[in-house]
Amino acid sequence: MKFLAGIVLAVLIGAPAQGAQDQGTQSQATPPVAAPAQATAAPAIDPAKEADIRQLLDIAGTTALVDQLMDRTIQSLKPVMTNSLPAGNYRAQLIDLFFAKFRSKFDTKRLLDLAIARYNENFSDDEIKGLIAFYQTPLGHKVITVLPSMMAELQGDGQKMGQEIGRGSMMEVLQEHPELAQALQEAAARRGGAPNQ
Repeated sequence: MKFLAGIVLAVLIGAPAQGAQDQGTQSQATPPVAAPAQATAAPAIDPAKEADIRQLLDIAGTTALVDQLMDRTIQSLKPVMTNSLPAGNYRAQLIDLFFAKFRSKFDTKRLLDLAIARYNENFSDDEIKGLIAFYQTPLGHKVITVLPSMMAELQGDGQKMGQEIGRGSMMEVLQEHPELAQALQEAAARRGGAPNQ
């Protein structure tokens, strides 16, 4: 299931990051480039194995997990996008409309088809059957139920830890290099604000 989480995060993080990067390097907005069609067809999957993979994804609640990850990722990316866009009354509406449009275009079925291909590449049919058997046990049910919220909590813990370490590291660097602290103060004064500490 981590594979699907990775795809969702890569897709969502890639879109805003690219937009923020383009804003600083282009004077005019350019229309988005359509993703190229899949160049090569995926190798044929044995129908019985594909059915087993679909059963595994269904038992694991993959569709619901993708939706939960999408919601959590959007919530965590909204502040990033807000900070990357120039201030103005337009900003909140633009971000909300962007994510509404993104969600409307995000095809969960296509993502599940990609997952099926990856499971086919990485697991034998016997291993898929073993995973199905595991997820049907009480421990397997617990993993399905607990793991998504546990991972979300861990993500929050990691963000908090990263912010604390980042703040402390910056303070130490500025204390160790007063010339940089002075340059930061001067740059902030030219910009009309105090640096964040």
